Amino acid sequence: FIKMTKKTAIHTQSLEIPKIILLTSKLLSFTSPKLITLFAARLFVTPIKYKIPKRESEMDRNSLQKSIRIPGIEKEVVVYEYGKSEKKILLVHGWSGRGTQLFKIADELVKAGYSTISFDAPAHGKSPGKYTIMVDFIAAILELEKQFGPFEAAIGHSLGGMSVLNSIKKGLKVHHAVVIGSGDIVQDVMDDFVEKLELKPNISTLLRLHFEKKYGEKMNNYSAFLAAKETNIPVLVIHDNDDPEVPVKAGINIHKYLKNGELLLTNGLGHRKILGNAKVIERIVHFINSK
Repeated sequence: FIKMTKKTAIHTQSLEIPKIILLTSKLLSFTSPKLITLFAARLFVTPIKYKIPKRESEMDRNSLQKSIRIPGIEKEVVVYEYGKSEKKILLVHGWSGRGTQLFKIADELVKAGYSTISFDAPAHGKSPGKYTIMVDFIAAILELEKQFGPFEAAIGHSLGGMSVLNSIKKGLKVHHAVVIGSGDIVQDVMDDFVEKLELKPNISTLLRLHFEKKYGEKMNNYSAFLAAKETNIPVLVIHDNDDPEVPVKAGINIHKYLKNGELLLTNGLGHRKILGNAKVIERIVHFINSK
């Protein structure tokens, strides 16, 4: 699961929440706890679809693209195969992102002799649908491994980082993993989301209980540090000290629970610029190349 619109704790776009949504949520919160919970839950699972920016158009143009169905969740995702190598690396975007969002990382990996497999998560990019949650990201990752793997490594940004760690916990086999600007504790993500909607903190509990009833499992079981505890492979955790969307404490806490972790903290790169920073990318390629 996780995350929703503008600016949520695990976000990829830092837009203010539209006033109309804030007004609606205020009104519903006065009307009925049930109505505001349902309204917040709908927002929480609705990403924003953005057009592919020009900077990503080369990867979009030069990728082999196909749509595949993900069994279990009965949703489709568009997959991008980029580069020509049997040594494949999986790239996973964050909330409201796209399969081409990590294009600068992909370019350097291709130069280093790898190919990349990425995808538009359900309800993102070119993939159909309006709603999605973290479990859909995880289901897509595990299906991609079956159809396109094995992968040498997996790299995830933001919600994609949480999804990569949870996928490893559920059986994804990779030699290395990299998580960038990853969220950590699911309840923190929900608390932040509710705060952005300017709602009372108790709504966060109602929201969590709503999803737990719907999916029949504890939301906090998907917290990244819990997956990190069970991860034995080398994992590089990258986070910016000035990330306005996912606080740096998330990355520090994930690293603390890893048996074989490295931590790279950057300054002034925020939540998204970090994906294009030359030194960060150089460190990622070096880490994946290390045996």
